[in-house]
Amino acid sequence: MSQLRAETARLLAAFEANGAVRVEADILQPADVLLDLYGEDIRARAYVTSDPLRGEQMLRPDFTVPVVQRHMAVSAEPARYTYAGPVFRYQDSATGRAAQSEQVGYEVFDRSAPEAIEAEVFGLFHQILAPLGLTASTGDVGLLRAAIDGLSTSDARKAALRRHIWRPLRFQSLLARFSQPVAPKTLGADGQQIGLRSDQDVQERLAQLEEEASAPPIPVAEIEALTDLLAIRGKLPEALKLLQALTSRLPSIGPAVAHMAARIKALDAAGMDVAPIGFEAAYGLTAMEYYDGFVFGFYAAEPGWPAVASGGRYDALTRVLGQGRAVPAVGGIIRPEYSLRATKGRLSC
Repeated sequence: MSQLRAETARLLAAFEANGAVRVEADILQPADVLLDLYGEDIRARAYVTSDPLRGEQMLRPDFTVPVVQRHMAVSAEPARYTYAGPVFRYQDSATGRAAQSEQVGYEVFDRSAPEAIEAEVFGLFHQILAPLGLTASTGDVGLLRAAIDGLSTSDARKAALRRHIWRPLRFQSLLARFSQPVAPKTLGADGQQIGLRSDQDVQERLAQLEEEASAPPIPVAEIEALTDLLAIRGKLPEALKLLQALTSRLPSIGPAVAHMAARIKALDAAGMDVAPIGFEAAYGLTAMEYYDGFVFGFYAAEPGWPAVASGGRYDALTRVLGQGRAVPAVGGIIRPEYSLRATKGRLSC
C-alpha cells in the first residue's frame, strides 16, 4: 500500500509540474444525469443506490465527468487539473480485477490549437510511461462520425448510426440494414396503449421508424468505403497515408484526416518518434461514450491487464454539462496499480 501511495504521489507530481491544479471529486455522485453520459458499459457496471433526500446516487465510476462539471461552473480558461483516488465498477469475476481501483488523471481545457493540446496530453503520458516499455495505441472517433455525416442517406438514419458507434455489432447490423432497399410500411398504433410512454411519444417514434424505412439504401460504394475505413490499422505514418487516400471515396472525412496530420506534425515537433505509435480507426469504440475525437491507450504485454493509461478528447461532454456552452477538452488517466506492476516487471528483468 505504501508503494501504491508513492506511485500515486509520483504521478500527481508529474502532472502538477506541467501546470495542473489538484482537485477533488465526491465519491458519491448523482446518478440520474451522469449515468446517461457514461454509456452502456459503465451504466451496467455502476454501483447505484437511492437516497431519500438526494435521489439516485452512485459510487464514482470515474473522475472526468465531475471534473468537467467543476470546470464548467468555474469557467477559468485555460485550465489544467489533476486528481487521484478510487473509482468503483462491477467487474467480471473471471478478470480477477477488484471493483475498487485507483486512478490518477490529467484534464486540459484550452481553446488554443486543438492538435497542439492533443499532442501535449499524449506526449506527457508518453513521457511519464516511457520507462515501462508499454505499447501505445491511438484512434480518432471523429473520423467515423465524419464518415457517417457524409453518407447519402436520411438524417434519421445518420442519427441512428451515430447513436450506435459505441456498439460495433449493433452498428454493423444497422449499416447492413440501411444498405438494403426496404419497402415502405405504414406503421399503426391501433389497440390498447400499454407502458408509460405518452401517445405523442409513440406517434413520434412510429413516424421516425417510417422515415427510416422509406429512405433509399446507402450506396454500395459508400458502405464499402466505410468498411475500409474501419479496417485501417497500423503505425501512425502508414495509417495516415491510407486515410488520405480514402478521402477520395469518403470526402467528408477530409477535415478529420487533416486534423490527424496536424496532430502527428505537432507530436513530431515536440520531439516524439511517431513511427512506432499504433493507430486503429476502430480503436476506442467500446470505451467511454463521451469521447468524440482523438483517443489513446498504453498497454503492457501481460494478458488480462486493462490499459495502464487511457484518454482522449471529449468536447461534446462539456457542451452537455455546460448547457450548450462548450470548451475543447482532452484528458486521460493512469492506473497506478498497473504502472507500479509494470515498473516492478521492468526492474526484475
